[in-house]
Amino acid sequence: MRVLYIGLGSNLGDRQANVLAALQRLRAKGKIVSTSGLYATVPEQGAEGPEFLNAAAIFETELGAAAFEEFAREVERSVGRTLVRKLSARLIDIDLLGVAGEFVRDDLPLRPFNLVPLAEIAGDLTLASGSRLADLAGALQGDGIRKKVRALQFSSNRQEDEPEIRLSVNRAGVSSLRRVIHLEIDGRQRVYNAEFAMVADLAPDKAGVHMSRFSEILEEATLEVLARPHSPSRIETLVESIALQIVRNHAAVRADVRLRAQFALERWTPVSGKRGEETYTLVGIAHAGRHGARRVIGIEAEGMTACPCAQSMVREHSMHELKDAGFSPAQAQRALDVLPGATHNQRGRGSILLGVEKEHEGAVRLEDLVEIVENSMSSETYDLLKRSDEFFVVNKAHRNPKFVEDVVRGILARTLDSYGDLPDGTFVSASQVNYESIHKHDAFAEAFGTFGELRAELATATYQSERTGLAAWLGTRHSAVLAAATRLPSDGCDAKSISYHAGI
Repeated sequence: MRVLYIGLGSNLGDRQANVLAALQRLRAKGKIVSTSGLYATVPEQGAEGPEFLNAAAIFETELGAAAFEEFAREVERSVGRTLVRKLSARLIDIDLLGVAGEFVRDDLPLRPFNLVPLAEIAGDLTLASGSRLADLAGALQGDGIRKKVRALQFSSNRQEDEPEIRLSVNRAGVSSLRRVIHLEIDGRQRVYNAEFAMVADLAPDKAGVHMSRFSEILEEATLEVLARPHSPSRIETLVESIALQIVRNHAAVRADVRLRAQFALERWTPVSGKRGEETYTLVGIAHAGRHGARRVIGIEAEGMTACPCAQSMVREHSMHELKDAGFSPAQAQRALDVLPGATHNQRGRGSILLGVEKEHEGAVRLEDLVEIVENSMSSETYDLLKRSDEFFVVNKAHRNPKFVEDVVRGILARTLDSYGDLPDGTFVSASQVNYESIHKHDAFAEAFGTFGELRAELATATYQSERTGLAAWLGTRHSAVLAAATRLPSDGCDAKSISYHAGI
């Protein structure tokens, strides 16, 4: 590990927040050993903008000087800095001042905005001239540089104190944490607006978790995963890294992480051939404990279903009407077989979650999961529909009526067929919500289990009373957290409770 001495400064926007955000992101590649206070400094002659806030930090890392400089530019961009001219105002500036006690800047005595903060935490260091930083700093402080005594530096750590009531808390964390992330979908790196929920078990001797650290962990894990040169940034890797870091950083017994993000795939309308992009929801869930982690990946897709029950009643009524009109039973039956039967239909939202061991994760493609879900409904749907496409979708759906239970069974069966080479320990969960058009409730169905359990049931036609659920497969006790990943009910709750579980 190398010890680096770095300087940070900002004179645009929320300057203190910019400096703190940079310190958070630097932790992705090392450890912040100590930081100075914040110093208000007058810009050097010729520089633009208002006064700076400057700080210094001691940073332990495996990076060499050149690698750190490259990483520092990435951190600056992530905080929001764009290319700026020399001496122009900037959101954030990160300077490498020294490595292992040797200073890389010969002009440090001419840079009081760097030297004074650094002297606060490394005053015994000496320059090549033999001068101690602490001695130089005392002479430099004055009207042009002053320490902000009201800066946000707190020594108390209430979360580490013992609580008044020594009881553990099963879930404590954050939800609806939104970040822009880069993930590999369809073989390409894409940008997504993602929403995270992250929770940890809280021991009975800790008053609380550090809520701000969840955001920090997310930043660190995202930078760490995306920085791997030979490993694609898959969703499974990201959520697992975050869950493991929560366990380490919070000394938690276990942690659960959920990610939801919208993504688009290119689609062509079935008759007119119009190109468009259809939107789907990406889901990633990870559970981590002291001895490792497990994760699942999945998608949600919309389509439509046509009700078989209502269609059957309409056909029966139509048979009587045709007979009363003088058609023979054979003629009436032939007419009904030729024409699609009328019925009510509804928009549906299907979900699949697939859990595989790491050696098989490359076999799972989100595009394939989308097709499995869409093909299990009466028909897929499109954002753009010309008249010919509209007829195709309606005709297809009414010739292929499905109960909500049929859709779930179809998802499971198609998954077993598509991934027939995966082992019996592979996990799958399928669910479907139909947003009813003539009822004042929604219809819901769900089924899950390992491939081995489902294969045995298909082979023997024997009911498997005990199937592995998502919480059991991941090894977590928090099934409600996991149900929220698909915004579907769990543990016997009805559809009206979905919003409660989704708000973890």
